[in-house]
Amino acid sequence: MSLTDRLAAARGRTTEPDQGAPAPTGSTTPAVQRSVANVEDKKRSSTKADPFQDLKRTVHQRLVEALGPKLYDAHMTQSELEQQVRLALQTAIADTDTPMSSADRTRISQEIADDILGYGPIEPLLRDPNLSEVMVNAFDSIYVEKSGKLVKTGTSFTDEAHLRRTIDKIVSKIGRRVDETSPMVDARLPDGSRVNAIIPPLALDGSKLTIRKFSEDPYTVDDLINFGTLTQASAGLLEGCVRGRLNILVSGGTGSGKTTTLNVLSAFIPDDERIVTIEDAAELRLGQDHVLRLESRPPNIEGKGAVTIRDLVKNSLRMRPDRVVVGEIRDAAALDMLQAMNTGHDGSISTLHANTPRDALARLETMVLMAGMDLPVRAIREQVASAVDLIIQQTRLKDGTRRITAITEIVGMEGDIITTQDVFMFDYAAGVGEDGKFKGGLKSMGLRPRFLEHLADHGVHVDPAIFATGGTLR
Repeated sequence: MSLTDRLAAARGRTTEPDQGAPAPTGSTTPAVQRSVANVEDKKRSSTKADPFQDLKRTVHQRLVEALGPKLYDAHMTQSELEQQVRLALQTAIADTDTPMSSADRTRISQEIADDILGYGPIEPLLRDPNLSEVMVNAFDSIYVEKSGKLVKTGTSFTDEAHLRRTIDKIVSKIGRRVDETSPMVDARLPDGSRVNAIIPPLALDGSKLTIRKFSEDPYTVDDLINFGTLTQASAGLLEGCVRGRLNILVSGGTGSGKTTTLNVLSAFIPDDERIVTIEDAAELRLGQDHVLRLESRPPNIEGKGAVTIRDLVKNSLRMRPDRVVVGEIRDAAALDMLQAMNTGHDGSISTLHANTPRDALARLETMVLMAGMDLPVRAIREQVASAVDLIIQQTRLKDGTRRITAITEIVGMEGDIITTQDVFMFDYAAGVGEDGKFKGGLKSMGLRPRFLEHLADHGVHVDPAIFATGGTLR
């Protein structure tokens, strides 16, 4: 008997009232019955996991119908909207007459409120200050990063459509879109948290959502010192470098904390300077009064209207900036950034992806070549050596901590090679403690950097004792 005949026979037996009828000869009745039983078990376990799923869907629909346009009323404050939603929510749940405990009633109310006012099941994760990243691999698979480690959560979206609605809600608030014609998007939450979403057909197993959380209160230099990212002495040195108007690149891998360090460095800029920030998705939060924030724009549905980082860098030079802070250099904008650094905009700061300071120089050279200007390599390297003063290398170590592992000075050119000297390096030789954390810190290489004269010309004095060898910076 063929497999089709066997399945047909099995279906016929499950629909017959006489379940005791003998099975046809040669059929695989036990196997088919086990398969059907497994499906039923999954259905029962799904219902058992959340027996109020249908109730939540009904209440959610009633709530949307009751409030209607009020959910999108621009004249209503967030607190007024929350009050209206919670009042309507209590009424809708009471009208269902479904028996439930007070704990279930509170939980369901909170979940529905999170879905309407926030971002559904990930809203509690975004509120948790101990989590640094939220990763949605599928509607029923959500991971978080906690203390540098990945942990799977027990929360999930209802289905793929629920996840897509949440993604659309996030990106639409800043005027961006994600659909089949534009299935990737970078966005941000109101608090500056970075968002990336990618949907089918590019994501084969359902939509993916990654949110790198930012603290409600921006991290300060004291926070980084407490985290072990910086030491007190190195923080003082970097503050002097920023105030002394050195051009600085923060280099590091993905998730190493470059943007956080950039934000802290930007806080050292004096209040009397005019600062222009340029980003793909605005994340920097500077406390100075005179800050002009620019954000790139993707193309519209017709493929037109895109404004790139390079366009914004060019435009910023006409805005009389004292400082230009670029969130990340990743393309031909590197050429315009170097030109800005070389034409009177000292003290500019930016980040780029690279694993070492030397790799950062090579990548910067490659991105300049992407501008298509057909420049000789030596001319590019001379431009880099003249423009960039300092590279701060940030690394995410195996223990999950984010540390500054090198502070490297750009010295100049020798022949066709850019010469550098490491002023401070992370002391890996200190080993690892019993808790699995690296015990080392930034260690002086015993070299007195040449930029000290430049800092002195700008009235910034650094204690030369911190460059002495024989110990780790504290």
